[in-house]
Amino acid sequence: MNRSEREAAARRIMDRTPPSVPPELFGEAVRRGGRMLRRRTAAVRLMWLLLFAASVAFVVWAVLARPWVEPPSETTPPLTGW
Repeated sequence: MNRSEREAAARRIMDRTPPSVPPELFGEAVRRGGRMLRRRTAAVRLMWLLLFAASVAFVVWAVLARPWVEPPSETTPPLTGW
């Protein structure tokens, strides 16, 4: 059974039987769904904010620490008074 046949079978089943959800549950389901959507949206925004803050912190650290610059050699003394 391919995807289009499964979709058609599912549509036939849904069209054939009326929904058996009590009407008093509809409002509760809408309320919970809205709350879940708001929480998910807030969580996604918080994750983006944390990612942005981490990237800014990394850039600031990289500019100040300059990890790409080779540290000065400490094995030979400087040549002074030659």
